[in-house]
Amino acid sequence: MKNIKVLGSGCKNCETTANLIQIAAKQAGTEIELEKITDIAVIMGYGVMSTPGVVIDGQVVHAGGLPGPDKIRQWVSE
Repeated sequence: MKNIKVLGSGCKNCETTANLIQIAAKQAGTEIELEKITDIAVIMGYGVMSTPGVVIDGQVVHAGGLPGPDKIRQWVSE
């Protein structure tokens, strides 16, 4: 099971990113644990300066703007 964190203030892009990850994981048949992190101190602890940020199994894989669908599918299928 992958642990995926979406880092952000809860803005529209952050919510959309979380929803797209859930949809892609379901389509791929991949079990994920999805967390939404809104605490600025925690987000800064990952070194993310622009949101949404995405952390998979402790590694930052994206920061700033909506990730593309191909990138999201790659994350959940790896």
